[in-house]
Amino acid sequence: MKTLILAATAALFAAPALAQTATPAPLNVEIPELERVTADPTCGGKAALAQQAFCVTTTQAGVGAVVDAYSAAFSQQGWLAAGGSDNLVIYVKRKPEGGCDGFQMLAFADDTRLAAPGAPAWLAFANIPGDVCAAAPAPVTPAQEAGPPAPQS
Repeated sequence: MKTLILAATAALFAAPALAQTATPAPLNVEIPELERVTADPTCGGKAALAQQAFCVTTTQAGVGAVVDAYSAAFSQQGWLAAGGSDNLVIYVKRKPEGGCDGFQMLAFADDTRLAAPGAPAWLAFANIPGDVCAAAPAPVTPAQEAGPPAPQS
């Protein structure tokens, strides 16, 4: 499990959160419809994000419960929460043929408005490209010169 989490985290750093330049692949996860949640094709007016993610909106007071409901639904679909931060969750799922798929759920609010329970909050869902379980390449180290053995005391 630690390997899976580390690989997913490495994949996250290799592909910055929701900052892909190529057309994203469709999400390979079923995002359930929830009460008090509305699809937002504009991603809160963030055009670049809207091009690469599927977004929903709710209230700042309700976003925690919405994240919990989505996480439970994703778990039932076989997805594992493998890492993240305060406002980001990385999910991974092993593929039958080997390797893993991954996606991320990012929570955000309009930072130009005051935080308030009824103010909008958004969740953006986007794929993590590639095999998130692939081992990161080992760092290349210069070969050490062979010399005489060190004296032993």
